[in-house]
Amino acid sequence: MDNYLALFTLAGSVLALLFALTRAKNVLSFDEGNDTMKKISGNIRKGAMAYLTRQYRILIIFFVAMFVVLSVMAALGFLTWYVPFAFITGGFFSGLSGFIGMNIATRANARTANACQTGLNKGLRVAFSAGSVMGFTVVGLGLLDISIWYLLLRVVFHESLANTTAAMLTFGMGASSMALFARVGGGIYTKAADVGADLVGKVEAGIPEDDPRNPAVIADNVGDNVGDVAGMGADLYESYVSSIISSCSLGVIAFSAIGDGKLSVSAVAVPMVMAAIGVLASIICSFLVRTGESTDQSTLLKALRRGTNSSAIIIAILAFPLVWAIFGKAYIGFYFAIIAGLLAGVLIGFFTEYFTSDTYKPTQKLAGQSETGSATIIIGGISLGMLSTIAPIIIIAVCVMLAYGLSGGFNDANLGLYGISLAAVGMLSTLGITLATDAYGPIADNAGGIAEMSGLDPEVRRRTDALDSLGNTTAATGKGFAIGSAALTALALIASYVQKVQQIDSDVVLDMTVMNPVVLIGIFVGACLPFVFAAMTMDSVGKAAQSIVKEVRRQFKEIPGLMDGKADADYTKCVDLCTKASLREMILPTVMAILTPIVVGVVLGYNGVIGMLAGATATGFLLAIFMANAGGAWDNAKKYIESGVHGGKGSDAHKAAVVGDTVGDPFKDTSGPSINILIKLLSMVSIVFAGLVVSVHIF
Repeated sequence: MDNYLALFTLAGSVLALLFALTRAKNVLSFDEGNDTMKKISGNIRKGAMAYLTRQYRILIIFFVAMFVVLSVMAALGFLTWYVPFAFITGGFFSGLSGFIGMNIATRANARTANACQTGLNKGLRVAFSAGSVMGFTVVGLGLLDISIWYLLLRVVFHESLANTTAAMLTFGMGASSMALFARVGGGIYTKAADVGADLVGKVEAGIPEDDPRNPAVIADNVGDNVGDVAGMGADLYESYVSSIISSCSLGVIAFSAIGDGKLSVSAVAVPMVMAAIGVLASIICSFLVRTGESTDQSTLLKALRRGTNSSAIIIAILAFPLVWAIFGKAYIGFYFAIIAGLLAGVLIGFFTEYFTSDTYKPTQKLAGQSETGSATIIIGGISLGMLSTIAPIIIIAVCVMLAYGLSGGFNDANLGLYGISLAAVGMLSTLGITLATDAYGPIADNAGGIAEMSGLDPEVRRRTDALDSLGNTTAATGKGFAIGSAALTALALIASYVQKVQQIDSDVVLDMTVMNPVVLIGIFVGACLPFVFAAMTMDSVGKAAQSIVKEVRRQFKEIPGLMDGKADADYTKCVDLCTKASLREMILPTVMAILTPIVVGVVLGYNGVIGMLAGATATGFLLAIFMANAGGAWDNAKKYIESGVHGGKGSDAHKAAVVGDTVGDPFKDTSGPSINILIKLLSMVSIVFAGLVVSVHIF
């Protein structure tokens, strides 16, 4: 049976990749527009590819070094020989997901702008189709990586189910490492360029957004692709595979404990087949996303919700016969755990929209606070972000309790933990279409820039701005899904770590109470980590942005005729500055995330590591939600004012909103979305190095 389920999962991956290919061909069939549009799009694509090429050169060094370290660990008997190779494949497929998505995004931007000359619906179709390439590439490559490793270990090397899932769990470390580098590096790039362009262009010079006179305008558009597309693709790939493999691993542990080998296979089958079903549902529902010519945000949101909600309904329907056929009536509670995860994802998405979309009162109220200056809109945004954490934390808490209890956790904790991991799989089962609605946003943003720089009719820019504003909301929703699933997956990974420690040495004494000072110290260290990480990444954006601000000011001052439109800006200089700064600044936060669990483990032991993981998960979840929602609200408050309220563009309220948006940029696109990767990477590293920590620790 298990070989057939792996083949079914492999078929799902092939289906997803074939659909991504057809969507890519569909996008490329549209016209790019006039020569100016083609030139601008080409410059953006060239800058994005140059960044990724230099980033991957650095990452090759990192991955080779980690391969050597893991090989040494394997030679010493702390790991199996599968781990170094699994680490490499996890990183490779994570990076490849982002690369493919960014490649099509940089080819879709001009096509979206040109399509918007015809109508809003056509522009949405082009941008959403390009976003679908990203969404289905991520799920396709994720399932491909999982199914290949499963077949390799089970069929070729004849490993036990427990060893197979344990080995598969470790390639998540490679995916998480790549995702963190991609998110942090891309996030620093995009926000440094964005902040630099806005502060000097909009606030100081008083020129419109994406004005070709602004030397940072190309770097800003490049940043949309390397951060919000390539970085996001690697991020969501990591979230997707981590949820599936952690569920498989916990399922084997749960049923092995009661000595039922057949049900252990069933426990692996459900998350893998669920993911394949999610591919099919996402493909069907992607055709439901269409709209009229109204730029009203509530109308556009309904168009996207039609696709994502329909996909969730299909999965909810098909999951019941799946669980019944595989587990039977005795374990039907697992179905309700999946439903709990699906509902939690939908509810988190709704409340994210509520707090970040200018369709609702919170963002409209925030826009009103701009009338009294920059300080009040920043205070209001921070308050909104903090308040927005209430709903997600309650939703996740209820989801955890329902998934645990309905899966039989009160009678057998292992079954309950497996149920929680299935909830995470349920939440991300619609990722194909959810990520498509997320990834289209940066494409629409680029399209607006190209429309402005090409001098297209103002109506085109109005349409692209409507799509871009919607993209800000869907991007925040995507981050909400990623952060919510990260909390559930991190809990499952902590359970996997505990099981790993016990497997390595059955005589270990696990004292996980807060009365144990080692655990308490670990909690404090873990609780501090997301704040230190956010501080490091925010500071990196600030330093990189300073260099862009100085360069833009220099060009405005030293290039005669630039402000009059009689001379060309030196776009290449800003692109190069952003590239160097982001690649330099991305290293330290990522290395800290990898080294901290090892250092804590060697000093405090495995009990201290458990405390650290618990502390980081709790504060990381809240901080990530706060930063993502505050940043999204500031951005849409600015766009709400630009629609004509509170004085519109150029007013004092607009200038204050631009400052708020500038503060929010690294919140929502650098630090916030990186934290959900951080909390899972901490768990992955802890699991991989558990053998070392059990053997060598001070306390």
